[in-house]
Amino acid sequence: MSILGMEKPPSLKLKNFALSFGVQLLKAMGDESRLRILHLLFHKGELSITDLELILDFTQTKTARLVGILKQANLVQSHRNDHWVFYKVKEEAIEILRFWFEFVEKEAVLIKDISNYEALNSNRELSINKLSLKQYKPANN
Repeated sequence: MSILGMEKPPSLKLKNFALSFGVQLLKAMGDESRLRILHLLFHKGELSITDLELILDFTQTKTARLVGILKQANLVQSHRNDHWVFYKVKEEAIEILRFWFEFVEKEAVLIKDISNYEALNSNRELSINKLSLKQYKPANN
């Protein structure tokens, strides 16, 4: 038996794992706000900075800085869609994050973040449906 009674310890699916990368990874995960972002991206897939700041009630500057740190640590990746940049957890980091989040799933702040996401997402779906049905009419000024 190995660490914490598990048969197989978690691993990153990286070709080269250097000690310096491990230190960078642990530093990136050593902040509650960054862990909240990772938790949302891990469970809900791609999100933009705007999504994250609305869900977490952070400023745009703070959110962008935190996501930048996660990106530098090779935990998240981004892609652009028109004017929006979306972030998601890198495939290589999923296994270690799954291991980590098993221990904190009952944390109240993480549950609230997921609830906030669900509310935001349902409102977005409502807006998309209204637009597709042409029920939405902008106010005339």
